Amino acid sequence: MTTPVAAQDLLPSADELRRLRWRCRRGLLENDLFVDRFFETHGDQLTVPLVQGLLQLMDLADNDLLDLLLARKEPEGELSNPDVLQVLSLMRVPMAHEAAAAIRAK
Repeated sequence: MTTPVAAQDLLPSADELRRLRWRCRRGLLENDLFVDRFFETHGDQLTVPLVQGLLQLMDLADNDLLDLLLARKEPEGELSNPDVLQVLSLMRVPMAHEAAAAIRAK
């Protein structure tokens, strides 16, 4: 008899990760910086819930996503869920200062 595996323990395949990275390409360089760093740091440990949270964020317009990544806004409504909040916390920490500096330099 097999033990059920919780969704948070499931890892996407290498092919799914490649498709996810392609799906996460953005029109704004600043967003790409956040996304690239996220994949460099957490790509090997992405779980199904994190993938779902990331996909929800990728459905946003570039400027709305950037506002969330820079913590100028917080998620509201359907975006205010544990998966999205966890992804945002992982994306914001390492990149907030670098992205903010890049934006100010424009």
